[in-house]
Amino acid sequence: MWTAIQHLHKAIAAGGVDPKLLTLVHLRASQINGCSACVYAGVAGGKKAGETDERLHNVAAWRETPFYTEAERAALALAEAATRLQDGAEGVTDEIWEEANAHFTEEQIGAINLEIALTNFFNRINRTIKEPAGRTWG
Repeated sequence: MWTAIQHLHKAIAAGGVDPKLLTLVHLRASQINGCSACVYAGVAGGKKAGETDERLHNVAAWRETPFYTEAERAALALAEAATRLQDGAEGVTDEIWEEANAHFTEEQIGAINLEIALTNFFNRINRTIKEPAGRTWG
């Protein structure tokens, strides 16, 4: 299983998206899903990638803060819309999709979408098995 997951991570990395942005996408989806293990890992990964505390702590309120670029906002909107399907939301609207396409190449959007999907996958597993925050995987 770990080999397959490593291949997915390599595919995401090959998409040409800034690792800091991928961390923000991961963190936001994990916050929505209430996955403490992935929120913890997202903050740790963001710091390792050079992300600031200010941006990591405010990603939950990204719409109301001045700390994110328009491209980052488009990716976060995409992450929220794809993740909130569980809440019965309408999903990714044409407007959200068009905004993402205005900022990213097809390859980058593929990587962002794969990051969102993989994050939601891990969030659900971790919530099911009650994975605690702070555990080191490996």
